[in-house]
Amino acid sequence: MTAQVTVGLDGSEESLAAVGWAATEAVLREVPLRLVHVEEWPNTPEVPLPYARTMAERAEGLLRDEADRARNDHPGLEVLTVRARGRATEELTAAANEADLTVLGSRGLGGVRGFIVGSVSLAVIGSARQPVVLVRPDHDRVPPEGGIVVGIDIHHPCEALLAFSFNEAARRGLPLRFLHSWTLPASYGYAAIVDPGIGEELGDHLLGGLYDLLEPWRKRYAGVEAEATSVVGSPAYRLVEAAQTAELVIVGRRSRRGPLGPHLGHVAHAVIHHSPAPVSVVPLK
Repeated sequence: MTAQVTVGLDGSEESLAAVGWAATEAVLREVPLRLVHVEEWPNTPEVPLPYARTMAERAEGLLRDEADRARNDHPGLEVLTVRARGRATEELTAAANEADLTVLGSRGLGGVRGFIVGSVSLAVIGSARQPVVLVRPDHDRVPPEGGIVVGIDIHHPCEALLAFSFNEAARRGLPLRFLHSWTLPASYGYAAIVDPGIGEELGDHLLGGLYDLLEPWRKRYAGVEAEATSVVGSPAYRLVEAAQTAELVIVGRRSRRGPLGPHLGHVAHAVIHHSPAPVSVVPLK
C-alpha cells in the first residue's frame, strides 16, 4: 500500500467533483494525489487507429487539465497521473487496494429522490480492501453544519471504522456524531405496549455500550468532539436522515460474497444512493 489518495477520473461532472474533494483530502493527509483514468476497450481488438488516437489525446488532456487544476488550487501538492487500459472495475479496484483512500464520483440524480450510482463505483466500493469515498456535485446544497455522521453497530467489531472516523475528524477539525439505530426485538411482543419503559431501558443500555466503545478513542483523540446517539428505527433511514446536514457520512462494510460477487449491505447501499453528502465506506472484518 502507498501513502496517497487515488481518484477515478472519467471527465464526468461527478468525477471532477471527486477530484476536488480528493485534492483537499490529500493536502490534509500530506500525501500525493493520484489521478487514474481507465480506457475501457471493447472486446474486439479492431479499434480504428484514428479513434484510438483521439481517445488517448482526450485522456491525456483530461489528466493534464485536472492535475494542473489541483496544483493551482493546492500549491505544493504532488499530483501523479496514470492512464490504464482494461476493465474499469478491475483497474480501479486494484488502484484502490494500493492507496490509503480512493475517491469516486456518483452518476447524478435518479428518478425517486435518489442518486444513480454507477455499476463501476458500486463494484469498487464492494470489493476494495481500503476505504472508498463516493462524491457528488453539491451545486444547490446548503453548506452542511452537522459535522461527520458515523453509522455504527456496537454488536460487531468496528475498530477500522472508529480509527478512520476519528482520524478524519481530527484532520478536518469537525465534530463526530455516532449513530446506532435499533428496533425492539419481536420477542418482547405486547410487553413493550403495556410497559413502554422496557424500550427505554434497552435504549439506555445500548447507549451505555456505545459510550464504552468510544471511551478509549475519545481519550486518544482528546481534541475531537464526539457524541453518541442511540435511536429507534431503521439504520438506513436514520442515517440518510442524518446525512442531510452532514459534511461526511461514514459507514462500514463487511466482507460478503454473493452469487454475483462481493456486495454491499442494505444500510451502506441505501446511504450511498440517498445521502447528499460524500459517503465513505470502510471495509471491516
